[in-house]
Amino acid sequence: MIHSPLPQTDYMASGHVGCPGCGATVAMKFALRALGEKTMLVIPACCWAIIAGSHPQTSLKVPVLHTAFATAGAAASGLRAALDMRGDTETTVVAWAGDGGTFDIGFQALSGAVERNEDFIYVCYDNEAYMNTGVQRSSSTPFGTRTTTTPGTNWKHTRKKNIVEAFAAHRIPYAATASIAYPEDMIRKFQRARELKGGSRFLHVYATCPTGWRVPSDQCIKIARLAVKTRAFPLYEVTDGVRYTLNHDAEPPLPVRDYLSVQGRFKHLTDDDYGEIQAMVDEDWELLKRKVALAPEEARA
Repeated sequence: MIHSPLPQTDYMASGHVGCPGCGATVAMKFALRALGEKTMLVIPACCWAIIAGSHPQTSLKVPVLHTAFATAGAAASGLRAALDMRGDTETTVVAWAGDGGTFDIGFQALSGAVERNEDFIYVCYDNEAYMNTGVQRSSSTPFGTRTTTTPGTNWKHTRKKNIVEAFAAHRIPYAATASIAYPEDMIRKFQRARELKGGSRFLHVYATCPTGWRVPSDQCIKIARLAVKTRAFPLYEVTDGVRYTLNHDAEPPLPVRDYLSVQGRFKHLTDDDYGEIQAMVDEDWELLKRKVALAPEEARA
């Protein structure tokens, strides 16, 4: 198979104010390379509302609409309608939000928008907590995590919400996971989402946060790769809510402990805790594999 070269044109300047090793900045860099200059971003309150730079300056070379925390889905819907009224069908509207603005605060507006099958791409760059306001837990925070609102022995004792499954249940045309550690896969998925005009597309992007996860800033990509290789963050796609394609089999998988033990947010876990989390990862993986097996052959090709 001949692979086309990855796009190299950057639409993000180096003058952003992201933390050293920020996975969310890597995610934006790859996403805009894939999407190109005919892109308009809708960014609610999140780390990226700060990273982009304070008005009137910005590190992004595409238009940006900053909006309220809960409104990314509604604002992206309105922006798409405005462009359509102007006869602009080429520009891709992209909502770009963190897990707080997607899994929690923005979920209602987003669910309403995708139920209407609004024509935009929604991207959640997931750093698994409210990092911009002090590392508070969200419903994306994994089981076992210590945050400022789940401290000490009160670490998070509930599982991470499966956001892709939530939007697959809406039967949207396309939903997928992506990781900053696998740029070819990530860029291909953004390009596919861009090409699938006419409906809602959702991308769940794994984005390491050295500050909130208490890891060295130079370990951003390594940890993202471990998340995939341990099956803690599988790479897959869902078309029309029912056709599943697994993009990386991670066979044989590494123990999930290899991924968790290098992060300060999990340093308190015991052997029993690691065993419980491993069982959760294994259960989720087997469920995903069953869904892939039920997909038509053409979807798995």
